Parts: sequence; C-alpha cells; structure tokens
Amino acid sequence: MFRSALQVLLLLLAGCATVPLDYPRDESFALDPDTPTTLKREIDEWCAVNPGPSGFYPLRDGNDALGVRLRLMRIAEKTIDAQYFLMKPDAAGLAFAAELRAAADRGVRVRFLIDDVFTTVSDSLLVLLDQHENIELRLYNPIARQGMYGMNFLGDFKRANRRMHNKSFTIDNQITVVGGRNIADEYFGVKEDGEFLDFDVIGLGPVAAKVSMVFDQFWNDERSIPLAGVVKEYSREDLDKARKSISESTIAKARAAEVRSTSAELVQNLFDGGVPMISAVGTVITDDPQKLANPVGDESFMVVARDLAEAINAAESEVIVLTPYFVPGKDGIEFWRRVTDRGVRVVLVTNSLAANNHTAVHSGYSRYRKAAIEAGIELYEARASATATPGMTLTMHTKAFTIDRRRAFVGSLNVDPRSLEINTEMGLIIESEELATRMAEAIELALPEQAWRVELDPKGKLQWTSTIDGNLVIENSEPEVGGWRKFKAWFLKIAPENQL
Repeated sequence: MFRSALQVLLLLLAGCATVPLDYPRDESFALDPDTPTTLKREIDEWCAVNPGPSGFYPLRDGNDALGVRLRLMRIAEKTIDAQYFLMKPDAAGLAFAAELRAAADRGVRVRFLIDDVFTTVSDSLLVLLDQHENIELRLYNPIARQGMYGMNFLGDFKRANRRMHNKSFTIDNQITVVGGRNIADEYFGVKEDGEFLDFDVIGLGPVAAKVSMVFDQFWNDERSIPLAGVVKEYSREDLDKARKSISESTIAKARAAEVRSTSAELVQNLFDGGVPMISAVGTVITDDPQKLANPVGDESFMVVARDLAEAINAAESEVIVLTPYFVPGKDGIEFWRRVTDRGVRVVLVTNSLAANNHTAVHSGYSRYRKAAIEAGIELYEARASATATPGMTLTMHTKAFTIDRRRAFVGSLNVDPRSLEINTEMGLIIESEELATRMAEAIELALPEQAWRVELDPKGKLQWTSTIDGNLVIENSEPEVGGWRKFKAWFLKIAPENQL
C-alpha cells in the first residue's frame, strides 16, 4: 500500500506544471535621475546646502510608514518602482493598491515586483491591477497555476524554495523607502490582534538611484515573469466578481487607514519640510538574482551576509542586532564569539516563543540560546504582551544593526540560514553617527520593559527577566506561553535547520 501511494505521488510530481521562464518580456529601466521633476528640483536644493550626499530619516511607527508610502505615491510625477516579498488583500494592501492606481491614472509608470509564494492576493485581483495601461506587475520566481499548486511547488522544489526577500519602494528615482516591511496590515499598525515592531528608512538623493539599480536588476531577471505568463485569462465577468469580492468592511478599514496614516503628525511634518533629514553616505548592499540559480550556500553569492560580516568585524566597541529570526548555527556562534573576544559588546534582540510568528524558527533558535550567552552575547527576547493595547501580541520584525553607534544597517536580512544562504536580500549601510546613535538609544530605552533579558542562572539554566508594570519579573521557562505551544516548539526541532 505504501509503495502504491509513493508511486502515485511520484507520478503527480512528475506531471507537475512548469513556469515559462522564457515568457516574452520587455526590458525596462529606472527613470534617469537627472530627469526634471518637482522632486528632483527640491532634492537638488536640499543637496546644495547639506554635505550628504544623501538624506535619511527613520520610520519606526507602522502608521507613519504607511502614510509616507501613500503620500509619496501622490506626489510621484513619472515613476513608481515597488519590490516586495509579500502582499495581502487586507486594508493596508487595498490602500496601497488604490494609490498605485490613482498614480497610474495621472500617467505615472508603475512597476510592481512581488515574490509569489507568500503573496495571498488572488490572481484575479492582481490582474485587476495589472490591466491598467500604466501598471506592469511581475511575479518573482512564481509557482505554476495549472494543476495542484502544492504539487507544483513540491515538484519544482529546488527552484521554488529560492525566494526574493527584498523590499524597496522608489518614487521618480529621487526618494526611496527601504527596510523590513511588507504590504499587509500587521506591518502598518492596522491589524487588530497583533502588533509588528518593524523599521524602514527614507532615503533621498543619490541613494535612491542606487536602489533603483537593484530594482532593475531583479525586474529584468529571467525569474521576473509578467503576470500574463503565469495566471489564466479572466473574463470581464470574473474580474467584476473579483472586484465585488472585496468586502465593505475591508474597504472601510482601508479608507480609515489611509486617512489616519496620511494625516499623522510626523508624515505631515516630513512633507511640509518640518523634519530635518539626516545627511549621510549610504551604501546599498544586495544579493545578485543569480544567487537563486546557484547552489545553496555558495559564498560567492552571499553578498549581503559577507558585507555585513565585514562591517561587524570592523567594529571597535559595540554591535547591536535586531533580528526577528536568529538561527546562527555552530559557525555563527563562533563568529560572534570571535567578535566578543576582541572586547566588542554584542547586544542581540530577537523574538521570544510567545512573540515569534514562526514557531519552527524559534525551535531552531532555542538550541543555540545557551551557546550564544556563553559566547558573550547579551541576549534579549521581545515580550509578546509589551503592547499598548491589552490582548494584542507583539512581534518584533525589525532587521537592523548598529555598529559603534557610527554605522547602521537597515534592510530585509534575518540572521538565519534562509536569509543568509537561500533567499536574496538587500539593505542600506548608512554612515551616520546621528542615526546609529538614535537607533541604539531607542533600543536600549525600550529593552527593560519590552523584552526579556535571557541569562544563565547559577546552575547554568536559562532565566528570563523583565520589568512589567514597574515590577521585576523572573521566569525559569519560556514566558507567556502554555504547555501546548512549548510542546510544538519542542516537536518542531525536527524541522531541517538549513530551511529556517
């Protein structure tokens, strides 16, 4: 019986549909950064009186991060280039899509590149967006739609397992937003039962053109497939049904999120010139799309991991790391041990089991906690209940580093095998004492009440401490979770670590 079932499975996998990587497409490129636009003129004026060469501003609050994106789309005159790992058909996704269409209606060219696997917007809704004459939507490394989706994924696992995790958003090749946020409610403070702590930076000036070069590299890659090459044709009736499938409640939430975010005080001040940008040098670091065509772990294509390791190895006094998923492996532990052996303070903040939205990743991380502490890392875990609203769950999704309070990294990279070896990543290294110090001070201010400090007690066992409502709380096992969640975390240690 088992042999028969196996034979059926193999036949199904053998008959899986494939993706037309050779589907016809036209190359296109970012707007020439010297093209006259209102943004070009204003940014030239800013650059003339600032040492720059680029300007930056951090976006910590999700509502502000959504408002900035929507407001930028409203002032775009020529182009919008958006590259994201995932998008959802929720309020934030709808607000984002509506502004893209509004910009396209004004004649703005929109190029939208989305990774396929975790994007939950239906194909029919994507077609509704793509059918606009000024919008082109491409799916990155998509899964074939013919037949069974799951079987197609498994049957083409070697290719399908490699994902584009990059996140960037650029207007008129003059202003860009880079960081860890995807396009969904949880990243912008819209989700009602959970809060993601995330982080982006606005970059203006020459850094935007550098981000655009990365976008073009992925947009014109063979794995970037026009939507028509992947999804079926939809009739007008099908598209009308898709449009009507968006619930009134989602539309109402989208409108409320749009009004709330675009009228936020910081957003208003940013666009009125009331917030000074931080003048600094910014370097874009990125993996090449060819990383996905080469063997997993090929170090010659692990560019972001290599560049960050070099920056950390140059640290003289302190490295602070925020990563939602931390699966260092034995080599990673030894890397950090060498850093601390040089007298460099290492503070690492990741998610607790209760805060982690991927239990299997926590299972991979948990086996390295004791080794990380013994290697000299000051280890913290985000506290799930540290939210302003009772009943909500906090999850830390920020991917950021500060080095000697003089350099900062902001981007898409997690410190785990999937980001380091399997997927493509990108980010910015910003040479700014002002920005790096501001980030480090904000982190240290938040840690006592928003995180658990994880240490070893006198018996060498893990111990969690935090300040809750002004009181010191000490826990001797995974805090804020019940037995079932702990069992799942234990059981999922069977998951292959190299896929986390």
